[in-house]
Amino acid sequence: MRSLGTLNARETPMAILTICAGVMFLVANDAMAKLLTDRYAPIQIIFLRNLIAVPLIAAVILAVFGRTGLRSRHLRLHALRGLLMVVAAALFFTALKLMPLAEATALVFSAPIFITALSVPLLGEQVGWRRWAAVMLGFVGVLVIVRPGSAAFQPAALLPVGTALGYALFMITARWIGRDERLWTMMLFAMLFPMIYAAGPALAVWTPVQTADLVLFAAIAVCGSLGLALIGQAFRMAPAAIVAPFDYTALIWATGLGWAIWGDIPGVWTMAGAAIIVMSGVIIILREARQP
Repeated sequence: MRSLGTLNARETPMAILTICAGVMFLVANDAMAKLLTDRYAPIQIIFLRNLIAVPLIAAVILAVFGRTGLRSRHLRLHALRGLLMVVAAALFFTALKLMPLAEATALVFSAPIFITALSVPLLGEQVGWRRWAAVMLGFVGVLVIVRPGSAAFQPAALLPVGTALGYALFMITARWIGRDERLWTMMLFAMLFPMIYAAGPALAVWTPVQTADLVLFAAIAVCGSLGLALIGQAFRMAPAAIVAPFDYTALIWATGLGWAIWGDIPGVWTMAGAAIIVMSGVIIILREARQP
């Protein structure tokens, strides 16, 4: 990883713009998925989104890398990561059906907390007291939003927390894949295996797709794939300490779209908890950046 002082003056702003654009596409993906949950089961949305996305990603790989880009030496690991992804996505899309977009998005941002905590037993990493303090701060933020035991508590709030845990495991298992694996190849299998796993359950709860909704399904496939590609590219352009905090611009987009489409305005508790989670995540990112 390059040091912060060796970055090109133009490269840093471009990396920031790239991750912000990627985040915008992912939140747009979530908003459109939330619209679709009114008419379709989450597992059917996942299946159709990936069914459209897989050929698109495969076409890009063939055009840029040729057939070698479709091969991987880590199929078993991709199969495991695909299972984690389909479970996480199903939990999140179910949460979107039951919760405001901004609140669900805020809780998913507890993923860095889980990544830090799980890196000890799964990766054998050492975590200092400062990062453990940031982890505890993040959990406080989650509790502020969820508020278990209070009259305002809703069990649906646990769904995006489960999504964050699944996403954390998905990200950690990426560390087990060799650095020789192409980003686009990883993206392909991250879409392919969830599609395979979702096929059976989707057919069991299948609702005939309305013609007008085909545009939304195509849009979430494009937005989801493009968002992941742009975010991955941003992390290649600049160190994580620079680009990762801009991942939290998702909260701005989620709040704006939630208000514009559904008239949702985050409550004080949600905003306070989100601020605490963001603070925790930024601390973890900065501490990670200082590690050799």
